[in-house]
Amino acid sequence: MEQYLLDVARDALLTVIKVTSPVLLIGLVVGLIVSIFQATTQIHEQSLHFVPKILAMIIALLLLGSWMLTTMKEFTLRMYDNMLRFIGL
Repeated sequence: MEQYLLDVARDALLTVIKVTSPVLLIGLVVGLIVSIFQATTQIHEQSLHFVPKILAMIIALLLLGSWMLTTMKEFTLRMYDNMLRFIGL
């Protein structure tokens, strides 16, 4: 039973990492590019930093949203399938 709970927790964490990492990595890369651009041109405006990053993350969510939902749906279905095993029936 303890091993099962550890497997469920590991599966949940891996699913969270798998779903969130593409959007976070895109935000990180765009933020890095904008920061390098700001450092080279010496333009230090706050909106120049946030607007491209937010737009890139919204586009990433639009493009990857169906994959993210499918991944979360598969995890939820695995949890429902194993629910009887968890409660001991």
